[in-house]
Amino acid sequence: MNRPYMTVTEVTDYGPYITKIILPLPVAVKSEVITEDIFNIYVERRNKKNGEVLQVRKDFTSEETYSSKGYCLVTKAYTSDVEGNITLIGSYITLELECEAIYRLNSEIAYLEHNVFVFCDFRITQVKEIPTKNEPISGLVYDHFSAGKMEQVRGWVNSKSSYAEMPLRFGYYSPNMSKEKRPLIIWLHGGGEGGFDTTVAYAGNNVVNLSSEKVQKIFGGAYVLAPQVPTMWMDDGSGEFTWSGNSKYVSALKALIDEFVSVHPNIDVNRIYIGGCSNGGFMTMRMIIDYPGFFAAAFPVCEALLDKMITGQQIKDIKNTPIWFTHAQNDTIVDPEITAIPTYERLLKAGAPNVHFSYFDKVVDTSGIFKDSEGNPFEFFGHGTWIYMLKDECVLDYDGSPVKVNGKDVTLLQWLALQSKNIGHNEDTSEIQYNKIN
Repeated sequence: MNRPYMTVTEVTDYGPYITKIILPLPVAVKSEVITEDIFNIYVERRNKKNGEVLQVRKDFTSEETYSSKGYCLVTKAYTSDVEGNITLIGSYITLELECEAIYRLNSEIAYLEHNVFVFCDFRITQVKEIPTKNEPISGLVYDHFSAGKMEQVRGWVNSKSSYAEMPLRFGYYSPNMSKEKRPLIIWLHGGGEGGFDTTVAYAGNNVVNLSSEKVQKIFGGAYVLAPQVPTMWMDDGSGEFTWSGNSKYVSALKALIDEFVSVHPNIDVNRIYIGGCSNGGFMTMRMIIDYPGFFAAAFPVCEALLDKMITGQQIKDIKNTPIWFTHAQNDTIVDPEITAIPTYERLLKAGAPNVHFSYFDKVVDTSGIFKDSEGNPFEFFGHGTWIYMLKDECVLDYDGSPVKVNGKDVTLLQWLALQSKNIGHNEDTSEIQYNKIN
């Protein structure tokens, strides 16, 4: 008799992974008899559209593909309840899986034409008996997916704008509702998260951390808006990725933002923040240039707007917009030497009073989840500086010194929460806000 299994997905720094598999048992057993080697876990990652096993690249720059299938490593095993919570005696076994950064066998997204959610088709086979007070349990096979959950997307809603010329899909999170004014954080996805699966725009990487209790506390509760385009933000109308500096989505995105604000009247229009990574970093710059003074602050990450496409007048137009850039020196996808660095330097030269830049040598896992073959923290590709930004680990400025507000060290998100158009650079009010969020 083949049996059903359940999965738990966690949105990690490297996107959504199935981190737990929950198996129902025929009888209750003690946790002390459960070990990591009782089951083999084989998985085939399948395209949800046609059911075929994925042919994927080893990494972002690789040309060679391979079939995405193999065995997952169990790191912990224990009896649990149906939700996967540890129990001393239980009718379920929960298996915790390693999150592996190269072959990503239990990752729920893969890059096809865009990053899309895929089906991880597991077959869990018992290879070691489970002792009980009566007959031991043996021969269990689980190969029928029955349910899955991803707690971090709870509270997120998918919708679509009503802009007739170009309606855009979007996901959003609402804080605890009250009449008190709340800020709005806008996240613009990278080139890989375009398409038509809106959940990818905020769960394809760790954007959902912006709705976490920790981050929401920094802002005193904030709306989070994650628009999605069918191609990429750097599509200037050609349907292709371009370096022209133009985007066909500018008016449609502004219409979406305006509509979202009008539908949620308790959004504080003086505290609308915009940011995003790569293509989304490009669009962040495009929006603050095209609508100077509209946004309270911007946080472009590995942004891809060529500096030579920004005029001197545009630098003057945005110099009073608080901006915090994030990039890595070894980014081979978007060269900071022709994008963020010269733009940052021009802003400073123009007298920008509130511009910062976290510049990393490389991007290394700081969660302890992802390791290399020698057990050391895994080094991600240099383009992935959104990993640091979304975890709120940007704390240093371009010269390596801590960013401070009124003499106190702040992270990027703490700094962001302090920005408001109606207080400008009023030191006393900023101090009050800083104390409030800490």
